[in-house]
Amino acid sequence: MRAFDLSGRTALVTGASRGIGRAIAIAFAEAGADVALVARSQDTLAEVAKEVEAFGRRAYALPCDLTDRDAAPGLVQRAIESLGHLDIVVNNAGGSNFIVPFKDLRLSGWDKLMRLNLDSTMAVCHAVAPHLLERGSGSVINVASVAALGAPFIAPYAVAKAGVVALTKSLALEWASAGVRVNALCPGWTATELNRPLWEDENASRATIANVPMGRWGTSEEMAPPAVFLASQASAFVTGQVLFVDGGLTAT
Repeated sequence: MRAFDLSGRTALVTGASRGIGRAIAIAFAEAGADVALVARSQDTLAEVAKEVEAFGRRAYALPCDLTDRDAAPGLVQRAIESLGHLDIVVNNAGGSNFIVPFKDLRLSGWDKLMRLNLDSTMAVCHAVAPHLLERGSGSVINVASVAALGAPFIAPYAVAKAGVVALTKSLALEWASAGVRVNALCPGWTATELNRPLWEDENASRATIANVPMGRWGTSEEMAPPAVFLASQASAFVTGQVLFVDGGLTAT
């Protein structure tokens, strides 16, 4: 459908080297968009860039460590210079590399996950705001998680993603009159490299998806079409929404 066509559009995707970010970037290219790809590793970004270019689209690999919030303005400027302008911004950088009871949590771990999952999204939104608002159009997609509703043993990650949801709704209200839409994509339990220890362990995997009505893990590729929807004219009257893609988990 033409409503889902991204031809002539440009997109910035953070956390684009693997998993959900990679799948979104490739789906955008397939739908017709040129893409600026952001992650820490130049090598892995180069691989994704080739996949984007295979669809005849332009791809720019922009290595950046977004845990340094001061890096965001320079990143956004490089993306604008590369692509000419930005129509779509996907804040996907994030993750959690530890599971721990809250009482045993080191505060340095809390700070680390806040920087990675919440501050990075905030910094990119803040840096790109003047550009989008001046253009009077744009779609911002902030990738959160079902963990935003609360999750045991990953409190810092859950709280950070809840913050992403609150930021999304706040910016949607501020920017709607300027023609800029802001929505959150909330994946459920998804079999990515970041949580490989969970889905590769039979017992842990069974326990993790026990309450998922569809009875299985999601895939990164299943998160990409909803992102295309939020980026495209198909969602022209959609802003401030939280789209759960979770196999029915939040319906229980």
